[in-house]
Amino acid sequence: MSSQTPRGVVALVGRPNVGKSTLFNVLTRSRDALVADYEGLTRDRRYGVARSEEGTFILVDTGGLTGADSGIAALTEKQVIAAIEESTLLAMVVDARDGVTPEDERIVQELRKSGKPIVLIVNKTDGLDERTATADFFQLGMETVFPVSAAHKRGTGALFDDLLAHLPAATENTDEDNSDSIKLAIVGRPNVGKSTLINRLLGEERVVAFDMPGTTRDTIEIPWERDGQAFTLIDTAGVRRRSKVSEAIEKFSIIKAMEAIERSDITVMMVDATDGIVDQDATVLGHVLQRGCPLVIAINKWDGLSVDQRDQVRRDLDRKLRFVPFAEQVIISALHGSGLGELMEAVFQAYRSSHQDFSASRITRIIDDAFESHQPPMVQGRTAKLRYAHVGGHQPLVIVIHGNRVNTLPESYQRYLINVLQRELKLVGTPVALQLRSGDNPFKDKKNPLTRRQVAKRKRLKKFTSRRKK
Repeated sequence: MSSQTPRGVVALVGRPNVGKSTLFNVLTRSRDALVADYEGLTRDRRYGVARSEEGTFILVDTGGLTGADSGIAALTEKQVIAAIEESTLLAMVVDARDGVTPEDERIVQELRKSGKPIVLIVNKTDGLDERTATADFFQLGMETVFPVSAAHKRGTGALFDDLLAHLPAATENTDEDNSDSIKLAIVGRPNVGKSTLINRLLGEERVVAFDMPGTTRDTIEIPWERDGQAFTLIDTAGVRRRSKVSEAIEKFSIIKAMEAIERSDITVMMVDATDGIVDQDATVLGHVLQRGCPLVIAINKWDGLSVDQRDQVRRDLDRKLRFVPFAEQVIISALHGSGLGELMEAVFQAYRSSHQDFSASRITRIIDDAFESHQPPMVQGRTAKLRYAHVGGHQPLVIVIHGNRVNTLPESYQRYLINVLQRELKLVGTPVALQLRSGDNPFKDKKNPLTRRQVAKRKRLKKFTSRRKK
């Protein structure tokens, strides 16, 4: 399955409390950005991927621009400026209910200095006439003025298409000369040993490896072959907590890492055993899971731990990685080369597992058995009924379930079905996503559909009448 490289970076900018974070959540289909009805909530930049069948792009949520030159507001201002520098397209968000403010005019002037294209998004138009709501904002001199209601998801679909139209044309992640090559991305926090691992796999010093966070500044792709299989190794710059990122060139590396995850066929996430799982690792995992590609977790620097420390790390891993139970965990030492055979075997298994084709009859039987073993909860006195299931796509492996009222299945029950599928299909390192499709009601287009009791009563009456005539 080929994937599209993100077509660019779109930065959401504007005054505080105009709805940038709400719009970010809608476009990325996530709840990553904190949302509350008061100013100054977003300070650091937050990255996400907005995707559809037509294309993908990286979206950056920023704090509100206030023009402050001191305090936290000034630091937020610096984060916004950095986002403007690394973006391809600027999406300025304004509040339809406030109209054009002096702050909006100041921000437009600052954005024009960047020389980058700007799209003006007029938010909070719910309950207002869109033409009236947007009329005043044309005085800001923007060619594109787009009315939306992020809170009610009105106009956001058309906005997505409009943003894509302002970005460079999409390019497929395929190489004609190397179409069979598996793109393997190595991701993780800075200084976990990503470049050292690649050097060990290659058997030569192909990328810079130095014991200082941030050595790798850009994404590096290296062709490689193992056991007759062609690979493209993607070494990414370390993704670290944004408050720790001080150099502008490192801020760009975060974008490069996300782009690498987007275009990879399989991802190896490296974890430093001496530190265990930390918040930054969860952030990296979040990007990988959002992409839906196969995943292998490599626990590096294991050889530097004592027996007691290893036991503690194992317990920590089991507890903090419960949300990715499908991912194979492999203990390695990139420096000394131990565990690399097991790591590549896990990579092979995860890739093969994610591309398997399963018959509809087998998938249906597994889901049916799961239904029989553990009945879903009743909703309004009724339970969901399965008709059939089949594979609907790969990366992630999509299982489509058809039936009656299957859209009433709670998330907890869907997780149960996913766990059953991964166990019965023996999936390794492969995330599974469910698509639930309820059958149409055959009476939905009729004005007065008959109940089952009414239908049975009419049949009995008809039968009784025919007997009486005889």
